[in-house]
Amino acid sequence: MFPIRDTIRSRRFPIVNTALIAVNVLVFLFEEILPQQSLETLFWYLGLVPANLSLFNPLSWITLFTSVFLHGSWFHLISNMWTLYIFGDNVEDRMGSGRYLLYYLLAGVASGLAQVFFAQGSMLPTIGASGAIAGVLGAYFILYPAAKVITLIPVFIIPWFVDIPAFIYLGIWFFSQLSSGLISIGAVGDFGGIAWWAHIGGFVFGFLTVKLFTRKVRNYRRLYNDEYWPW
Repeated sequence: MFPIRDTIRSRRFPIVNTALIAVNVLVFLFEEILPQQSLETLFWYLGLVPANLSLFNPLSWITLFTSVFLHGSWFHLISNMWTLYIFGDNVEDRMGSGRYLLYYLLAGVASGLAQVFFAQGSMLPTIGASGAIAGVLGAYFILYPAAKVITLIPVFIIPWFVDIPAFIYLGIWFFSQLSSGLISIGAVGDFGGIAWWAHIGGFVFGFLTVKLFTRKVRNYRRLYNDEYWPW
């Protein structure tokens, strides 16, 4: 399933969400001009390497933040930024720009800690915004469960576009990540090269903490149709 767009219009211009996308793109363009050896060094020092984290070296924990802005390929970048573009503007709208930025960064940290817990001692750098974006998805799941996500589902070579309620679309996404994460626990080596537990940890963080960052729903029911809140 590939999301095309959602059905909720933002009330304000999503300045922080747009800035996050711009920063990620600029960092990746910088990565593109680096020689391969320099790029690997960058990933080693600024990516999240569980084996490098130490209580005796507080600076090593900065990689929980820096790793969120690194990407390994154009596909990695575009898929993450497209998802952030679709879902992040509405979450920022409900939180406000300042709280949304703090929330996004904390979701990135929470997702990184989840990955570290399940990959203790790993020497493989974890990079990418997907853990922080998973936090945004967890928030969206709570805030807009009945919104529709227009989704592309390829049937052989025929594109099929379907309107899927957000709680179903995101629920399927989460359980696909959870099942892959559980399989990865018993796998030998790196399972698929994807930080499944970062995705799971970010989503759970968003699901549990979103209400701490959002404005009162009462004020927003005057701005949006009640159909987006089934309760």
